Amino acid sequence: MTEFRHAALIVDSDESLRSRLVPALHESLDRETPVLMVVGPGTERLVRDDLGGLSERLEWGDTGSFYQRLGFAFEGFRRYLAAQHAVGRTVQVVAEPDLAAGVSPEIPFDRAAAYTSYEAMCNDAYSGYGCPIICIWDERRHPEGIIDSIRTVHDHEVTDAGHVANRAHVRPPEYLADRVEVPMARPPALADLDLTVAAPDDLGVMSRAVASWAGSRGFSDAATGDVVVALVEVAANGLVHGLPPVRVRGWWQGETLVAQVDDAGGCPLPALAGYVPPGPEPAAARGLWLARQLADVVSASTAFGTTSVRLHFPFEVTHRVLS
Repeated sequence: MTEFRHAALIVDSDESLRSRLVPALHESLDRETPVLMVVGPGTERLVRDDLGGLSERLEWGDTGSFYQRLGFAFEGFRRYLAAQHAVGRTVQVVAEPDLAAGVSPEIPFDRAAAYTSYEAMCNDAYSGYGCPIICIWDERRHPEGIIDSIRTVHDHEVTDAGHVANRAHVRPPEYLADRVEVPMARPPALADLDLTVAAPDDLGVMSRAVASWAGSRGFSDAATGDVVVALVEVAANGLVHGLPPVRVRGWWQGETLVAQVDDAGGCPLPALAGYVPPGPEPAAARGLWLARQLADVVSASTAFGTTSVRLHFPFEVTHRVLS
């Protein structure tokens, strides 16, 4: 198998992982197709034990380099595949999303649910590179609703019978259209940060206020800079594509910095907004795409004439060095 397939490998035990993954790896090795493994330590041990010396023919990627902020993880894999394609190399990728490392239990959002939107986009964003992908999802670690979504966003599933086409697969535009409006809990009555941006000239004052606020809770200069850039981009979008004034609020939930940008335009965001890299032309829209790279999770909602974009910056995840 050397054409693009985006396959889910859903397991409920080590035995089901072994019975489905190991034959797929043997198939790639028999075809002399390079294999990149970006998996957790348990899966690595199982594969090394089963394959023995053959496991040295696999390329072992560092999960910490790939699984960082969600948008960056998505873009990181895309860049890797683009680089392989550029040199005429087809690689079988086996990925096991790490969505818990570095995130406190008090996180005010479901990272796995947010990540399924990026999984949906893989079908379009990665298809041109011709590299098949297997994504491992463990039913022991994720609720039934997430597993159902995972089946929906992959065009194939790896079963005991091998790769099987998924007839329930939903194309990215349709899947994301159903998820574009994410219900949000109300912000706290008294936010730590509460600013009004009425015109582009106000963005400088906003930048300094956001930087001071993030830095006061121990965010490094680099992490603070990422927060500032992401919020300025979203606020500028609100001025240009929404309706001023734009309100910017920020608060902390556990170790997560949460910020919300509201504009009075009342226009829902397009389903694919921010998932596709901007084009090279200067006028190409880049604000929400950049925000999705710099924040961990970005969600949006429109209600009562207000469009809201909420960004989450978990402390540890935001301080990982982007590679």
